This record gives sequence, C-alpha cells and structure tokens, in this order.
Amino acid sequence: MHSVEPGTTTRSPGALLWRRAYRTVLLVVLLAGVLFSGGFYWFVSQMPVVEASPSHKADGIVVLTGGAFRISDALELLSTGHGRRLLISGVNRNTRSYEIARLVPEHQRWFSCCVDLDYSATNTIGNAVETRRWVVDRGFKSVIVVTANYHMPRAMAELGHELPEVSLVPYAVVSDRVKVDDWWDNPDTARLLFLEYLKYIVARVRMTIPPSLA
Repeated sequence: MHSVEPGTTTRSPGALLWRRAYRTVLLVVLLAGVLFSGGFYWFVSQMPVVEASPSHKADGIVVLTGGAFRISDALELLSTGHGRRLLISGVNRNTRSYEIARLVPEHQRWFSCCVDLDYSATNTIGNAVETRRWVVDRGFKSVIVVTANYHMPRAMAELGHELPEVSLVPYAVVSDRVKVDDWWDNPDTARLLFLEYLKYIVARVRMTIPPSLA
C-alpha cells in the first residue's frame, strides 16, 4: 500500500490529462503565431517599393481598378507596345469610356481601338473571372497584370488560379500614400497590409478546396 508523505499532493489522471492538453494547445497557438508573423513579414518583403517596367512584352494587359495611377500606367504600357490590347477590369457601371479617357488625355486615342471595359467584376475574384473570359475570347497566351503593389500577391494568385496556362507578368504600381518599405511607422498602412495578408491567406485556402465542396 502506497503512502502519501505529509505536505505532498497528488494529481488525478484527469488533471494531468488536462494539463498536458493545455500545454499542447499553447504550443500549437505559439507555433501558429510564429508562422503567421513570419508569413506576414515574407508577404510584405515581396512587395516592390519602386516601379519597374515589365521584362518582356505580352499579348494583352489587364489593369484592376482602384486608382487613377493604375489606369494611367497601364495605358503607358499599351502605348509603348508592351501589349496589343488593354482590359480595364472592375469599372463602375455608371462610368463611360469617354469619362475615363478624359482623365488621361495623352492616351485618349487608344480608347477607340484597343481598350475594353469590364463592368461585371466587383472584387478580385471577379477580376480574375472576367479576365479569363477576355483572354479566352482574344486567344491571348500572356498578360501583363497592373495593380497596386500591396494588391499584387492576391491578384496574381487569383489570376493564376483562373488562368493556369497563361503567362502572367506583374507590373506593380507604387503609391506615395502606401509606403510599404516603412509600413510599421504608419498605422493605416500597417492595417492595410495586415488585412491584405488575411485576404491572401483566405484566397490561398479557398483555392485548395475542391469545387464540389466549395
């Protein structure tokens, strides 16, 4: 018969099991936190902080709306022969082609021949779906993607998911209002990048789910 010395305590099997489970959960949470933080720093470090011309030309150019500079840069690429045709994806339904053309007078002539407008897309997933339709209709095999630097990872993921056989060339637009290289000094930029990272993770997870289960 075992005796218990005075001043000592015994733990029930249930208490020991609970403590072991608590430690396991804590370890998993800490590990997830480290992976999440490391992933966020990697995500931000991949974003260009200066604009660079595409390394080669493509059949078409697609710009995802969200800023006037994006459209201007996309038209500049079109005018310099980087693509044969431009799709502006996610245009407001109340906005007409001539209204956009007035914002970029130096590129107005391109709207009469080489610019298509997509009014259907309302988010990045929609941008990818409508771009796929445009690419298939035009028979393009390569596309330059124009969007903000912080939006580029998710845009490339969504477009790559819809267009696995098409060569996608990123052209990241850099804005002075979103300083990626010193994001930690600006709460608004930090919040924007954090939310974009969460959206990127959700997009990547969604792409792993079979269509039959989605």
